[in-house]
Amino acid sequence: MDFSQEMIIDLIVQWGTALVLALATLVGGLFVVNLLGRLLAKGLDRANVDASLRSFLISLSTMLLKAMVYISALSVLGVEMTSFVAILAAAGLAVGMALSGTLQNFAGGVMILLFKPYQVGDFIEAQGYSGIVKEIQIFITVLTTPDNKTVLIPNGPLANGSLINYSTQPQRRVDWNFGIGYGDDLDKAYELIHQLLASDPQVLKDPAPFVALSTLGDNSVNLVVRAWVNASDYWDVHFRMNENVYRLFGEHGLSIPFPQLDVHLHET
Repeated sequence: MDFSQEMIIDLIVQWGTALVLALATLVGGLFVVNLLGRLLAKGLDRANVDASLRSFLISLSTMLLKAMVYISALSVLGVEMTSFVAILAAAGLAVGMALSGTLQNFAGGVMILLFKPYQVGDFIEAQGYSGIVKEIQIFITVLTTPDNKTVLIPNGPLANGSLINYSTQPQRRVDWNFGIGYGDDLDKAYELIHQLLASDPQVLKDPAPFVALSTLGDNSVNLVVRAWVNASDYWDVHFRMNENVYRLFGEHGLSIPFPQLDVHLHET
């Protein structure tokens, strides 16, 4: 074996050993990071840390630890870390400018956790979507819609945009609009609606329900009905009232009009 062959073999052994050690560092490090992530999750759960903050801390911690594992693996390969850090800093500046939206999402996540406009478990409406908050991660918030779809919304727009949180108030007002025909007994309609509201155990007595004539429409006399309920009873009361009014009005001869068009034909 000549000198050049010995050098090639030494290089193969040297780089092969470094590569094996780097892979071992990477695989072992990621395994440890996942293990630490599970342990952190259990520790935060035992400490009764807020669910929103818990998911944020876990995702942030695992991301930082994984970055350290990747840097360690590169170091084992023989990459000069001083030069690497300098290059990384320069690249970080360029990437930071390119990913300004991502940084805004990170800042948005921090703002959400600090000011708590919503928490895990709340039902919110924002950015054209509505659903239950399942997770608040570093960059995104995860919603589950009523029809069981998963929606990922960036934290930046959530922190800076308009948002409706349906879970912060214990009570909500249910609004209805019912129409009766011109010539129908208005007092009878009032009586039947008040009867339905008084007999519903989920309708609160205080504040008292409100019933009034709202508009005289093209095809109907329109009544506005408002009642207060516990937030969890909102949809039950809403749908039940619609059905009961339809049935009771029909039983007492009150019509529920629909748009109609009279066409008159004239012979020429």
